[in-house]
Amino acid sequence: MVFIKIKIMKSIEKSILLKGTVEQVWQVLVDFESYPTWSPTVKYFARKPVVGQRCKVMLEQPNGFKITMNPRILRMDTGVELRWKGNLLVPGIFDGEHYFLLEKVGTDQVRLTQGELFSGILIPFCTKLLLETAHGFELFNLAIKRRVENENGFSTVQC
Repeated sequence: MVFIKIKIMKSIEKSILLKGTVEQVWQVLVDFESYPTWSPTVKYFARKPVVGQRCKVMLEQPNGFKITMNPRILRMDTGVELRWKGNLLVPGIFDGEHYFLLEKVGTDQVRLTQGELFSGILIPFCTKLLLETAHGFELFNLAIKRRVENENGFSTVQC
């Protein structure tokens, strides 16, 4: 008997420029207790994430769909990257590796890139969910931009 392993993957990535320093953006990104007050999509963390450990995270799509995940925190490199990986039920069904990357692009300007690498056998059937997730990334990015810029005295986008 021969088994063939096929890896089905999709990715989403959305970036935004923020006025502020990498340190200011990182401070808002890792202030997990404050997420309920400003984030439209990442609603709460059950506790402070620790690399190598799992942490329950409640997510809400713009269409109102809510899910609580229990991802493993993969990286928390200060001022550079926050990354976690979770799955639905068991690995290989619907897995997601979520990340935030920070990049200094000028004086008082930072590029925040939020993305997710999706894999698993359900991915071909989740086009609508992935589109909604991409929209949620855009909303989150705008919200963190407002938060960082307002906290640091910069004028911000008006929506």
